Amino acid sequence: MEFTKGSMEAEISKELTQWEKDYLGRGSVSVKTDILRDMIIVTLKGILTPAEYTLCQTKEGKSTVKKTRCDLVESGVPQLNEIIFKITGKQVTCFHTDISTSTGERIIVFRLADNLEENGTLTVS
Repeated sequence: MEFTKGSMEAEISKELTQWEKDYLGRGSVSVKTDILRDMIIVTLKGILTPAEYTLCQTKEGKSTVKKTRCDLVESGVPQLNEIIFKITGKQVTCFHTDISTSTGERIIVFRLADNLEENGTLTVS
């Protein structure tokens, strides 16, 4: 299946939102995906619940929320890698993520085995 860059980014956003709902029980408020060479950078906003924001008012609470959220997402990395492979046809070689306990924003970076922007099937829209 051929994708334009924009349609691939939109499909990744859609699939990751569905994964969040199925795996974590709720989705983020908004998702934006950007493809840059061999990286897929996903920004998810509205990740934290009101209770988590309350916990984040203390240093210990921030640490607890950050660790718990990190552990939850990292337990689903094999599924996330499958989603990226299904859409891009490229293996994920590295996964990075972090969450801001003040803004409730998560960043996910997938490093791929190949440069998507040099791949003949991906065209810039």
